Amino acid sequence: MEKAFKLSKKDRISVWWRSTFIQGSWNYERMQNGGWAFAMIPAIKRLYKSKEDRAEALKRHLEFFNTHPYVASPILGVTLALEEERANGAPVDDKAIQGVKVGMMGPLAGIGDPVFWFTVKPILGALAASLALTGNILGPIIYFFAWNLIRMGFTWYTQEVGYKAGSKITDDLSGGLLQNITKGASILGMFILGALVNRWVSVKFTPVVSSVELDEGAYIDWDKLPAGAEGIKTALEQQAAGLSLDPIKVTTLQSNLDSLIPGLAGLLLTLLCMWLLRKKVSPIVMILGLFVVGIVFHLIHLM
Repeated sequence: MEKAFKLSKKDRISVWWRSTFIQGSWNYERMQNGGWAFAMIPAIKRLYKSKEDRAEALKRHLEFFNTHPYVASPILGVTLALEEERANGAPVDDKAIQGVKVGMMGPLAGIGDPVFWFTVKPILGALAASLALTGNILGPIIYFFAWNLIRMGFTWYTQEVGYKAGSKITDDLSGGLLQNITKGASILGMFILGALVNRWVSVKFTPVVSSVELDEGAYIDWDKLPAGAEGIKTALEQQAAGLSLDPIKVTTLQSNLDSLIPGLAGLLLTLLCMWLLRKKVSPIVMILGLFVVGIVFHLIHLM
């Protein structure tokens, strides 16, 4: 059965081109939502004819969204397919569309940085710089064209892959495939988030629990070390043997917490922020609150 509403290749190209500016309206509350909604406008105009339906679709895509700007393309492709099916009467609700977006953006964000910022850019930059150092004008030219060819080619191809994959997903709406994909993507996203908490969230408590003076021979006696390089070598050897750097062993609240569960404070802070989000607390209020609490705790020597 032929669909009443279908996105043409021209529509998808318009979405792809607009996705280049996904960072253009970045904000602290919903991050890339403005750029995402801007990219979806050609599809919304094609699929929905009434002003009310278009407004509802635009509002749907102004929810929170944030990922690496280049790997947003496959998510855009899947979303285009879901919106197309919805416009043609399929039972695709707002929760399903937002669930797929949120579930995919987390795992894909972890791919974008290593691939583009840490691999492709340095390789192209090193090649261009080596040419430029010899006075070859092709250095910056090659970098500009090669980078944009790779970037734009990747975003177009992955958007199309996402669009075709999304169409297959919606073929089995009655069988629950979309619900399983949404659930699986959400679980994977939460797993990636949990793995990144210990890396990106750092909380350090400074209060001293105990201060013990060590016996002679349990620490490095800096005054008795040989001068120059020989002294540095001796100090490193003594440290490797287990000697303390200072004659007094200071135990802090943070060291005790780390000995129990490393990263516990960061995890609890993350869970608190998630709970506040569920309570509809504005992210702006949360960010300002963390600034204030951090400054106050630092002034009273708690952190």
